Amino acid sequence: MSKFIEGQDRSQGTLFPERLDDYVEEDSPVRVIDVFIDDLDISGLGFKAEPAATGRPGYHPRMMLKLYVYGYLNRVQSSRRLEVEAQRNIELMWLTGRLAPDFKTIADFRKDNPEAIRLVCREFVMLCKKLNLLSEKLVAIDGSKFKAVNSRDKNFTRAKMKRRLKDVELAIERYLAQLDETDQTEPPPDDAKTLQDKVARLREEMARLKKLEVRMLDTPDQQLSLTDPDARSMNSRGTGVVGYNVQSAVDAKHHLIVAYEVSKVGSDRQQLSKMAKQAQAILNPKTKLTVVADKGYYNGDELRDCEQSDIVAYVAKPKTSPNKARGYFDRSRFQYLREDDEYQCPAGERLTHRMTSIEKGKQIRRYWSSACGNCAIKSQCTNGKQRRVSRWVHEDVLERAAKRLRRRPEVMLARRSLVEHPFGTLKSWTSANHFLTRRLSGVSTETSLQILAYNMKRAINLVGTRKIMTAIGS
Repeated sequence: MSKFIEGQDRSQGTLFPERLDDYVEEDSPVRVIDVFIDDLDISGLGFKAEPAATGRPGYHPRMMLKLYVYGYLNRVQSSRRLEVEAQRNIELMWLTGRLAPDFKTIADFRKDNPEAIRLVCREFVMLCKKLNLLSEKLVAIDGSKFKAVNSRDKNFTRAKMKRRLKDVELAIERYLAQLDETDQTEPPPDDAKTLQDKVARLREEMARLKKLEVRMLDTPDQQLSLTDPDARSMNSRGTGVVGYNVQSAVDAKHHLIVAYEVSKVGSDRQQLSKMAKQAQAILNPKTKLTVVADKGYYNGDELRDCEQSDIVAYVAKPKTSPNKARGYFDRSRFQYLREDDEYQCPAGERLTHRMTSIEKGKQIRRYWSSACGNCAIKSQCTNGKQRRVSRWVHEDVLERAAKRLRRRPEVMLARRSLVEHPFGTLKSWTSANHFLTRRLSGVSTETSLQILAYNMKRAINLVGTRKIMTAIGS
């Protein structure tokens, strides 16, 4: 007699439950999806809820939305895989009423409803707020690069194009030199024809690259992607990646994502105030919000915009000045005397305001002293005629930000554990860490579904399915 658990005989007749509902557990996450989407105002969110007067009836957007949310919650993002799952997955049969759309219908629903799906994600964040899962006081902002459906070989920047053209040109010269050698032999060897074919193919490649270069130079940022036209080459941890920069604002209480944005710009420098304002609008526009971000977000205009919007920003200043590395005094050694509008240098001399200029749209004031020529420690300060100090007219904003950070350095230590955890989870869910859709609209929609699934799974783990369904019904 076997001591292992034995299965049933395949030929044994069985009586299946009379209801499909008996197959789905009472606390299954699929019930949260069902109750949450049934409670939504589908037409108010922008979905087409009225059937067409003529033609074959279509699927209700509520059912299609349930299908997608279930798929992303269970790491089944592909429309073709969703088509298969709808035909064999008992939970999906229960959720969709045993409807099984084809993959084209499933894919078109995601493509045709980008803004409505984004609003669904926002609705679940508001539900989390109703469940008291958000602190409404502190959020961490960060960005992460996600791969697009575009290989690096099909992305061109000015530097890449120059390098590829040079490689092709060198290859042509090398083959031509080999052909010159073969021409001096009698009779010509058999590989002469092969070399001629290689040169011809390389010249065709050169012509193709020249045409692509013209297209690339016509774009605003002088960059061209062939598969996904909106994808851009970005630096990610020292390596190049062709993709998108996904921004997120994560609440400090339970690491829930309250706001997000997909950008084609690889830099985070212009993203701080926009993300902070989105988070503030969702959490509580009437209260002061504290945000924390890494050095990549440090920008004077962004910090000033946050301050004017009643947002307290903690952003560390990157050390980009080369003076300290050269052995000179850095900017921090020059003390600003606000009452006199002057700087005091390490030698005790006063640097007075001499001129004002506009640089990159900013009003910059210049300060220097006439005593630099006779200063005993000039060799530690500058190798020029005098040491000049520049000051932005709104420099007090940066000074207040630096003062806040000195008082609460622990905020920066907490940033990484807050915001990098959701990104790690999202990337582990995606297929090979890249998007399945193309163009900015499709990628933004896919991000909305990913974040909705992340927040939903997080909320279920925190409070359970029953409490969420009770809050939806109340």
